[in-house]
Amino acid sequence: MEVCASSSSRRIYLLILFIFNFSPTITAIRKDVSFQTLHPCKTTVQGRYLLSDENGYVCNAVSVNSRSRCCPPKGEKFSCHECNLLSQCCNSYEYCVSCCLNPALTSKEQVLKMKVAKPATARTYTSVFDYCAGRCRHSSESVVHENAYISDFHHCFSLPSNSSSGKNSTLIEARLNGINVVVGRQGESCNSVCKSRGQLCVPNKLAVLNNCDIIQKYMSCKGSCLSSVGSDQPAEVVYDAPMHLNPGSCLYTETVSMLSCDGLHQHTRRLCPCA
Repeated sequence: MEVCASSSSRRIYLLILFIFNFSPTITAIRKDVSFQTLHPCKTTVQGRYLLSDENGYVCNAVSVNSRSRCCPPKGEKFSCHECNLLSQCCNSYEYCVSCCLNPALTSKEQVLKMKVAKPATARTYTSVFDYCAGRCRHSSESVVHENAYISDFHHCFSLPSNSSSGKNSTLIEARLNGINVVVGRQGESCNSVCKSRGQLCVPNKLAVLNNCDIIQKYMSCKGSCLSSVGSDQPAEVVYDAPMHLNPGSCLYTETVSMLSCDGLHQHTRRLCPCA
C-alpha cells in the first residue's frame, strides 16, 4: 500500500509541474501596439516635381513615404542647393524651404514671434516650417513691372528683423540731426561721396543708417531689403549688376563692426552720413 500511495503522489506532483511549466503563456492585449497614431509630415505642395518636408529634406513626389508623408532621410538635410547664402535667396522654392529650415540660418525663437501679416490681429507663425513655406513664396518684393522677376533668385527667406515701427523710425531719424544723408554713385566710398560735397563721412552714423526703414526712405529697394555682409553697407545693388547679386535690392549688415566710410563695391551705391 505504501508503494502504491507513493506512486500516486509522484504522479500528482509531476502533473502539477507539467501544468505550471508547459501551459501556454497568457498575455494581456496592449492597445498601443500597431495602432499608434501616425503624425504625417508637413510638406510643400507648390512644386511640379519636387517637394520639401518639415524635416529639411527635398525629394520627388514618387519617393515620399506613403504612411508618414515624409521624404526619405537621405541626401543632404537643410540643402541650400542653388541658393545665395549672402542674400538668403534661392532659384528653387523647395530648396529655399529646405535651406530656411536650417537652425543655423533661421531663429525659431524669432520666427514664432513674427506675425504672418501686418495687421495687429494677424496670427503668428506656428512653426519654422510654416514660416519658411510662406516666406519662400513669391512676393511683390521679388518682381518688377508687376510681372517680371528682378532675379532668378526670387525665393527668399531672410528674416525682416531689421524693419522697425514708425515710432522707432522717428527716433532713429532724430539721431541724424545735423547729418546730410547722401546717396553715392556706383562703386564710390562714403569718404569720396562726402568729400565731393566739401564734407566728411561720420563713421558712428553709419550704424544709424543701417536700417531697412531708413534705407528705403532714400533708395528704391525694388528688390527688397536684405541682410548681407560687407563694409560697403548700407547700400543698394545697381540694376545692371549680375543677377546673383540681386539687382535693385538694398543691403544692410548685422555685423555692425564691419561698417566703414572707406568701404565700396563695384556693384553698389552707398548711403552715406556726411557733415
